[in-house]
Amino acid sequence: MTTSDQNSSEQSAAPGYRRSAGSARGEARRRELLDRVTDDLVANGLVDFSLRRAARAAGATHKVLLYYFDGAEDLLVQAVAKLRQRRIDNATALTLESYGTLAERVRALWPTLTEEEPGLRRVLDQAMGLAQYDSGRYGELGRQASRQYLPMLRSLCPDGWSERRKDETAAMILATLRGFLLERLVSGDEGGVQGGFEALIRALEREEGAAVD
Repeated sequence: MTTSDQNSSEQSAAPGYRRSAGSARGEARRRELLDRVTDDLVANGLVDFSLRRAARAAGATHKVLLYYFDGAEDLLVQAVAKLRQRRIDNATALTLESYGTLAERVRALWPTLTEEEPGLRRVLDQAMGLAQYDSGRYGELGRQASRQYLPMLRSLCPDGWSERRKDETAAMILATLRGFLLERLVSGDEGGVQGGFEALIRALEREEGAAVD
């Protein structure tokens, strides 16, 4: 089947362009479209993102995209989640758990954030900006980020810690690293950010040395 035939079939499959019912073939097609849109975001960023632009990037019509996704915002949320998972995978590829202490694990994590591919970093920075600028419309981009990052950060905490202590420490690490990345972006003060990061490492060393709750 040619791309044109496939697009026509998808558009006429159901009134209102309902999404795939979840067949293996439908899911494969959805992932293919999402991959193409995600690649476009890395190349061009989030500025002027629209269903029409996404359709061009995917080599499909906007009606085909609406068959698989709930709209431009749903497509954007899923594409950003895919890129955020790429960031997480880059970090976990280091096998952070093999480092002895929490502070050592966070130190090993930091370069994966500061040295990641520019297109990936740009999209994720822009996504957080959208979440802050229009939380009513794009707030899910920020909430989704926390849901994705926190489990990985919790996994870096010592096994003997309580779940509450892991949650609190992971939240602190996430908020602090976000602040450092934002400061690095807007001020360009590499030395100041690195100094702040070293202070975070010392705080984590003290936390890990404290009595287990």
